[in-house]
Amino acid sequence: MVLSDEEKHVRAIKRGRLGGLAKAARNDAREGTQAARSAFLARFELEVDPDGVLELEERLRRAVAARKLYMARLLLKQRRFRAVKKAAVAAELAESVA
Repeated sequence: MVLSDEEKHVRAIKRGRLGGLAKAARNDAREGTQAARSAFLARFELEVDPDGVLELEERLRRAVAARKLYMARLLLKQRRFRAVKKAAVAAELAESVA
């Protein structure tokens, strides 16, 4: 049986999902992502205290706040993008009907 590229893509996605679920069933997900999460937070620690003069507790508090700000801005960008995309699709649909 010959599969189209689309069918191959769908099968690859399903295999990846199954692999991810199997890994999650065997391991604690937080352990597997700890290094990435630490590196991500370190980015914000460096942003809020580039000279390393703040006490650890204060630096972490500010880094967490900076991370929340980053995520809020990302969400705002996503919402704006979706609104623009939705308007474009509606305009295209209206144009095709007229």
